[in-house]
Amino acid sequence: MRDCGPVQARQWYIICRMVSKSRGLVHDSQNNLQLRGLVVLLISKAAGPSSVNASCQSYDMVSGIYSCQRSLAEITELIHTALLVHRGIVNLDELQSSDGPLKDMQFGNKIAILSGDFLLANACNGLALLQNTKVVELLASALMDLVQGVYHENSTSAKENHITDDIGILTWKKQTFLSHGALLAKSCQAAMELAKHDAEVQDMAFQYGKHMAMSHKINSDLQPFIKEKTSDSLTFNLNSAPVVLHQEFLGRDLWIKQIREAQRKGRLDYAKLRETISAGKGVTSAIDLCRYHGNKALEALESFPPSEARTALENIVFAVTRFS
Repeated sequence: MRDCGPVQARQWYIICRMVSKSRGLVHDSQNNLQLRGLVVLLISKAAGPSSVNASCQSYDMVSGIYSCQRSLAEITELIHTALLVHRGIVNLDELQSSDGPLKDMQFGNKIAILSGDFLLANACNGLALLQNTKVVELLASALMDLVQGVYHENSTSAKENHITDDIGILTWKKQTFLSHGALLAKSCQAAMELAKHDAEVQDMAFQYGKHMAMSHKINSDLQPFIKEKTSDSLTFNLNSAPVVLHQEFLGRDLWIKQIREAQRKGRLDYAKLRETISAGKGVTSAIDLCRYHGNKALEALESFPPSEARTALENIVFAVTRFS
């Protein structure tokens, strides 16, 4: 973390305390989920300072990364964590008596809203301190994309008991970019803007962030279908990449028929439905799509000079596109 005054240090202490209360937001038992800030730092180091623009040479640089780029990495993580906290809000209308006291859920929602807003406020303050209007514009548009993407995810049709949307893979990709790819893509572009790189380098950074985020999301969607040991009770999103592709191959009518066949006493048998989907072409097609986006991310990196940072970015892509 960059040097800061006592007030700012206190704010960061509160943030760390809040995040440590919910470690699942940033770390699970196997993987560090703070990927976005790391990618921003790595791509900043891979690009290095601009060779044609010396206007930012007065900035502090440590290990090949400007202090403003480090601040941007922190801001990106703050925005992402705030979104995760806000997503923890519970729909009280869907609660049953067995879920616990309603007052506790209401209190939890208020804390989630306030905590997320606090993180976003600090992110906005950090953006203002960067004193770069283009970077502010990029991150503001990323926030708008996030809100729009989450809205699309939560707005399902009134048919089929809100189980599944009638969307194709092109629509899925557009919505997924908004909710999962825009923040990383535009943060990578903003990191290049802070170092005064030209438009071509900025676009390559944007393309890497976009395609790496898409590949990462598809990999996450595939996990319930490719893990060797999967709990029979494990649920998965019926609007995830493998399922959307499965529906495209089948057609909407056959897909709804398969859902109804997997229902027992009003509840969906995910184990049976997972076997049905795995037997089709959706899973293999999703793996191919994941690798396609991974290759696009690697192509974007070819414009950066060889370095340890570039190799690390390549290894991140290899990690999310390896399935054997």
